[in-house]
Amino acid sequence: MAIAASALVTGTAVVAGTPAVAQPSGAAPVSWGECDEEALSGVPVTQRYLYSCASYPVPIDHDDPSKGTIDLAMMRRAAANPDAKIGSLFLNPGGPGGAGFSMPVSAVDRFEPEVLNRFDIVGFDPRGVDRSTRLRCFESAEQANAVLGRITSVPVTDEQIGTTMAAYQDYGESCDQHAGELLQHMSTKDVARDLDLMRQGVGDEQLTYVGFSYGTLLGATYVNVFPEHSRAIVLDGNVDPALRLADGVQYDRERAGGFELALAAFLQRCAETADKCAFSEGDPRAKFDEIRDRLREGPITMPDGTEITLSQFTDSVGGILYNPEDFRQLATDLQSLYQQLHPEQGFAPQLLRVLHNPTSIGRFDGLSDAAEETYVDDTYFGVNCTDKPIPKEPEQVPGIAAQWEAESPTFGRSQAFSDVAGCSTWPPVSANVHRGPWQHQAANPVLLFGNFYDPATQYEFSRRMEQQLGNARLVSVDSFGHCILGDSSCADKMTADYLVNLKVPEPGQVCQPDKQPFD
Repeated sequence: MAIAASALVTGTAVVAGTPAVAQPSGAAPVSWGECDEEALSGVPVTQRYLYSCASYPVPIDHDDPSKGTIDLAMMRRAAANPDAKIGSLFLNPGGPGGAGFSMPVSAVDRFEPEVLNRFDIVGFDPRGVDRSTRLRCFESAEQANAVLGRITSVPVTDEQIGTTMAAYQDYGESCDQHAGELLQHMSTKDVARDLDLMRQGVGDEQLTYVGFSYGTLLGATYVNVFPEHSRAIVLDGNVDPALRLADGVQYDRERAGGFELALAAFLQRCAETADKCAFSEGDPRAKFDEIRDRLREGPITMPDGTEITLSQFTDSVGGILYNPEDFRQLATDLQSLYQQLHPEQGFAPQLLRVLHNPTSIGRFDGLSDAAEETYVDDTYFGVNCTDKPIPKEPEQVPGIAAQWEAESPTFGRSQAFSDVAGCSTWPPVSANVHRGPWQHQAANPVLLFGNFYDPATQYEFSRRMEQQLGNARLVSVDSFGHCILGDSSCADKMTADYLVNLKVPEPGQVCQPDKQPFD
């Protein structure tokens, strides 16, 4: 049952609903102007007057402004009721490397009307990302494809492993040659300091913020570095900040376990809803494992000639676990693969719909050498290899992958050959990284949401985030998928009450999503 009860937090320093307008500060004000046509695509013509855009300069090195500035791309959706405006609500989609510039456009589907009425919604591309000054390790898409196109996300053979690790080595060397000074200033703390300047630039005395996935680390960092400037911080789909910033290898090991937990729950739910899940007949767990183990031996060719590789299968399944709406089709595709392996059963496999294309989870599949826009930036590794302590020992990666695969048979190998492999060959950086403490001193609690079956940031991470922040309140959600806001009326109403009135839910609240898989 959806629960929306709330209780006023005692001891709050900011009076609920009062404008968080700042006195003039040292930061330059944001100069808002018109947005380009591409930025406003999807916005009804009658609503475009609400939107404005800006390019905001910040120091490339906050500790040495003499090194110059970089530009951050910002978009604002003005509060629909400006006379009752509280301030600005900053958003970050995660990643790291996620482009948040256009988030004010999609905010209308994620937040309650009261939030849209009372706040300017502000999205931005963090440093290194997309419309902001980019972190670029290559001079062209052709050069990027020559290196990244050799990376296999789930390498199994000695040849695949050797080629993948050599490509990561070339990737690191290219970054060292081409990325320049920005490479040394890609920590989450750097982004938090950018965020504080933007907060001042829009005229807010304190920050109101919602962060998703990696954006929860940004929010946790901000509230610890700038506790006195933190008004209301919502974190959805939480990382474990202490572990991530102390031991990147163990963090990714546990992250692989989170994907396994979500997969196991999907297969169990499938078995329990036999009339709605096409993969339910027999033992879904055993059938899935058979498909995966067969793919380790080589691709499966479907009747229409489509080939499915282990990397494609792993990346696609991992990506679909983010989106419960695709679970029905995933089950249908899995059954088709299983039937292809068992022609003696006399069933004709259907065409694959969600497992037949490379996905972005692998990040390096499908790079084109024909279009510049297919190669955007290198922020994912730029941030992770700065924040996460990962030894520069590439020779250890194959052994780590084998160990993780024994623990997490579907996702262990792919996790090892992502950040651990990439960061083991990344150029040395000397960035200023916030590694704790995490128990913040801000007056208001931080509001957390954690899905029970979140693949990318397992529920245990949200529990740890609550413990580490101390002054925080975790709302659990009986849901699949990665992050919840916009998909649970219960969570959305709690968020609105918190953002507008600075109220937090009672302890121990559990929300339901608006839709469950296979409903």
